[in-house]
Amino acid sequence: MNITHDMFGQLDDGTPVELYRLTNRNGLSAQIMTYGGTLVSLRAPDQAGHLADVVLGFDQLAPYLASHPYFGSLIGRYGNRIARGQFQLDGVSYQLACNNGPNHLHGGERGFDKVLWQAQPQDQALALHYHSRNGAEGYPGGLDVQVLYTLSDADELQIDYRAVADQPTILNLTNHSYFNLAGGGTIHDHQVQIAATHYLPTDATNIPTGERRAVAGSPFDFSQLTRIGDQLSRDDEQLRFGNGGIDHTYILDTGTLAAQFYEPTSGRLLTVTTTQPGVQFYTGNFLDGSLTGRSGVYVKHSGLCLETQHFPDSPNQPEFPSSVLRPGEVYQHTTVYQLSVRA
Repeated sequence: MNITHDMFGQLDDGTPVELYRLTNRNGLSAQIMTYGGTLVSLRAPDQAGHLADVVLGFDQLAPYLASHPYFGSLIGRYGNRIARGQFQLDGVSYQLACNNGPNHLHGGERGFDKVLWQAQPQDQALALHYHSRNGAEGYPGGLDVQVLYTLSDADELQIDYRAVADQPTILNLTNHSYFNLAGGGTIHDHQVQIAATHYLPTDATNIPTGERRAVAGSPFDFSQLTRIGDQLSRDDEQLRFGNGGIDHTYILDTGTLAAQFYEPTSGRLLTVTTTQPGVQFYTGNFLDGSLTGRSGVYVKHSGLCLETQHFPDSPNQPEFPSSVLRPGEVYQHTTVYQLSVRA
């Protein structure tokens, strides 16, 4: 694998932002910038060998510094939502920013998507490091985080997350890339299969109710490769809560397979494996045509996210897997996105 880097621009204070390109022997490449630890580009061949970018994003830094819906960003400290921005830990109450209606979302006003990560190229990977101070965005404890992006010759983009804290805290890291395997248009004709028999329904503010609901017979049933547009066109209260689409966590079955994602015209297939207990399947419901990126205007359903993570609002729902990290413990998990083609 080859790693090169260049300047991508600079922050308002003049601090440079670097852009690294990882390329494997098959020509597949990933671009990652230090601002937000962002996956800027992922170019992959179709069944005819033609390369196209399969993630949404911009070719310049400026749109990333403005308001955008977390294109390719590393998310922390807590991916997804926390009800009312409140939680208790060891009897102490904490209040976080409510930056998504009444709730806290993706780490707050200045989450990990809006900070500069320190980069260190390695033989086969790019290591990113960030130190989050005690009290940042209202979270307790100082936190050291390392994220390792590795691109293999098996066309796998692997993301390894590792963190330690000096006080008890909560943590839920993920990546927020929007995929479109056609390289443009909407995802309606894409097909998805998710390794889950149950998902987490939500209230109208997208906070899980605590129920674990079977997907069978519902618009959330992707137990087989299923055309996304067919499911999104169905009438369902949960789809309405998601602004006309899916924005829900699937409870993954035993094993590491999370999902497969197929686009029949290009033949591209994306297989996602993870050590996390859930995957947030989001169908780009809040893209509204106000942003233009590499593949044109990003309208509703221009891309989908498969955010491997712990469950939303876990700090307030003790029956969910714990997202607490204590001193002496190591937070770590791995997610792999493997690209291939099918005739």
